[in-house]
Amino acid sequence: MVCVVGNRTRAAVLRSQQITGLSSEVIAELVAEIGPLWHERHQATLASRPRRRAVGAGAKHKLVFVDRLLATLIHLRHGATHDVLACWFDVDRSTITRAIGEVRPLLAQRGCTITPGLRLRTLAEVVDHLGENQQTGIIDGTEIRVRRPAAGRKDRDKFISGKNKQNAVKSMVFTDADGRLLYCSPAEPASCADITHARKLGLVRLLADGPAVEILADAGYQGLGAQTGGRVVTPPHRKFKKNAPDWYEEIHEQRRKAHSSRRIRVEHGIAHLKNWRALARHHGRREHMSDIIQAIAALLSHQQAATLAIDERV
Repeated sequence: MVCVVGNRTRAAVLRSQQITGLSSEVIAELVAEIGPLWHERHQATLASRPRRRAVGAGAKHKLVFVDRLLATLIHLRHGATHDVLACWFDVDRSTITRAIGEVRPLLAQRGCTITPGLRLRTLAEVVDHLGENQQTGIIDGTEIRVRRPAAGRKDRDKFISGKNKQNAVKSMVFTDADGRLLYCSPAEPASCADITHARKLGLVRLLADGPAVEILADAGYQGLGAQTGGRVVTPPHRKFKKNAPDWYEEIHEQRRKAHSSRRIRVEHGIAHLKNWRALARHHGRREHMSDIIQAIAALLSHQQAATLAIDERV
């Protein structure tokens, strides 16, 4: 196969965590894991349609798999456009678009890495993991701005966020007490309330019927505590809306700050996610946002697990 990016350039990119957001060791693991899956899918696509020539005949890929993976990582990490990547890799823009469209779903399917041998792909697995290890979980919703739907669409207003008054999609982020990513949900239109989104995902049923775990949440999830037997803990309610006694204000503020100091870790997890520029603001198709969010969560959690394993060895 023809190597478009030179070996020296590729090696420099692989060594630089600032470019891809991942260490060279993690990228090597991705190549070993995702490469065979991509090749298998590609061969299945070739064999699925009538052919006049044998599978493998004809023109060869100008963009090898490692370069496809690097292009996808750079696009997610820095928000580089397909045109810029096409110039860098010396291929047509459509080749980059097709490569990212093939690699990104494979990354999204990996799930969040907790340890080298453990990954969480569903919300049920996250709840079971927290219950088995007697850990506290934290949930929060985050919004990513997207393009405004075209005029005349009947569902045009459903992407408008009631909080930010902008067109956006929403995802529920699940972390542990240390802020490590455990799960990112598929994207929903931003008009969906946080508590409604959690109910759609089945969180109430999983907590009510599952292990006794503590889940910290903000005021947007008030009401889930009663539905889950107290497993979802939200900020304390105010009993006095007006003319509250001084002693009550002091106690309420102490409880609110204590809850906030425990829940702040999920905000750190969301901040790490949004360091990847593809989540700062998305200009592409809104239908791709679920794959983008889950792919970045999978990559970031893999890097966190790898870093933690190195620290434990040291």
